Amino acid sequence: MITTLPSVAVLAGGLATRLRHLTETIPKSMLKVAGEPFITHQLRKLKEQGVHQVVLCLGYLGEQVETFVRGQKNYGLDIKYVYDGDKLLGTGGAIKHALDYLTDQFFVLYGDSWLEVDYRKIWKKFVSQDKSALMTIYHNEGKWDTSNVEMKENSIKLYSKKIRNKNMTHIDYGLSILTKTVFDDYLFDKDFDLSDIFEILAIKGDLASFEVQERFYEIGSVVGLAELEEIISQ
Repeated sequence: MITTLPSVAVLAGGLATRLRHLTETIPKSMLKVAGEPFITHQLRKLKEQGVHQVVLCLGYLGEQVETFVRGQKNYGLDIKYVYDGDKLLGTGGAIKHALDYLTDQFFVLYGDSWLEVDYRKIWKKFVSQDKSALMTIYHNEGKWDTSNVEMKENSIKLYSKKIRNKNMTHIDYGLSILTKTVFDDYLFDKDFDLSDIFEILAIKGDLASFEVQERFYEIGSVVGLAELEEIISQ
C-alpha cells in the first residue's frame, strides 16, 4: 500500500503578464479568490491530499508569498522557499534550482492551477510504470486551451507546445511527476522550460500518463479568476 506521497514543487514565480493590471504590486499567488489569497486554497488542498513536503519556487514579488505563508504557520506543512534569483529561470530552471530540497521523485504543480484530482491515485500509477516522469492529461479537443498531446492508445506519442497537429486531442492538465535524474543534462542557473523535458521524454517513450476526467481551473486570466471564484465559493 502506498502511504507516503513525495514532495510537491509549486511553480509560483511567473510574471502574470495577462493579469498585469492586477499584479503590478502583488504576485499572482496572492490574488484573492473567495476572499483569501489563492496560495491559501492551494496549500490547504495539498494538506488534504496527504502531502507533507512542499517547495515553493518563487520569483516575481515572491517575498510577499513567503511572508504570508509563514504567518499562517505554513499550514501544517514542511515548506521550503526557493527563489530564482536575479533572473527568471523558466519552469525547468526553477525546478533545477530547487532539486536539493525535493525527494528523488516529486510532483510539480503550477502556482495558478486548481485541480480536482487524487494525488495518491496518480502516484500509484507512476510507481507502477517504469518511466522517468508522468504527465496528467485531459481530453480537451481544444476546448479550454490549445491541445498539445497526441495519444496512441493509452500512451503519449507526442507532447509539444511548438508542434501542432490534428491528432492532438489532449492537453497537459497541470500536475506531473518527475525524477531528479531527468535534469542531469541541464545546467544550474540556466533558464529552460519543463515543456522541453516533457517533449524529449515523450519521444523516448519515457513519459507515463494519467487521464483526468474533471476539467482544470486556473487564475492566469480574468475569465479564469471569475470561474474559480464561483467554484470555490460554492
